[in-house]
Amino acid sequence: MSLYAIGDLHLHFQSELKAPGQLRDPVWRNHETLFRQNCEKMIRPDDTLVLVGDHSWGRNLAECEQDLAYIAALPGRKILLRGNHDMFWDAKKTEALNLRYAGKLFFLQNNYAAYRDWAIVGTKGYTFEGPFYLRGRRIVDWDHEEEAHAEKLVEREAERLKVSFEAAKADGYSRFIMFLHYPPTSILEKNSAFTAMAEKYGAEQVIYAHCHGEHRFHDSLEGRHHGIQYTLVSGDSLRWMPMKILE
Repeated sequence: MSLYAIGDLHLHFQSELKAPGQLRDPVWRNHETLFRQNCEKMIRPDDTLVLVGDHSWGRNLAECEQDLAYIAALPGRKILLRGNHDMFWDAKKTEALNLRYAGKLFFLQNNYAAYRDWAIVGTKGYTFEGPFYLRGRRIVDWDHEEEAHAEKLVEREAERLKVSFEAAKADGYSRFIMFLHYPPTSILEKNSAFTAMAEKYGAEQVIYAHCHGEHRFHDSLEGRHHGIQYTLVSGDSLRWMPMKILE
């Protein structure tokens, strides 16, 4: 019984693919087949796989049905986190999604999932991604209005994450694995509302995705930081091989 994670499948069985990198980069060629084959080799029926956001390019649930069916057919228990491109998933309708896909998929938002002695908690998250103004390769300034807007979204997502932690804590859990879609810090930060919350509740690991392309793989925290393990699991960074988080 193991816990695995990966993010950013960006499936498009029923929707138009518009992402330039996904159209051109060889790592994305037939990635759906490669990922499914890797899961079938690695993941057992009693394992848990957390999909860390950006599941589908579909604009609504009707355009995502085949993408979600593909995920549901993968081996093991599947837990899904919201990503910034998951237009089919309104945070207020998470309970409806869990009712619709009961026994097939679990949607993690304002709730938690149990994994042995741990509670799996999470939210989409947010972080400031620019625009940045460069001199050579050095950041010399940035759009401060966009930064202020990002701070409001960070506050909203931090509150949602708190709901997830508190729900698990109320049920007696004291060990946590924390998931975000966005990285926990921007390239300007070493700490954030999300790292502070991970430390407050004693999360053992923080798992995140969203960072695509080798130039983005090191945008945020990696390795141990204040006693917590931070790990990027975007699909292209893992070459579509799910990462084992816990045995």
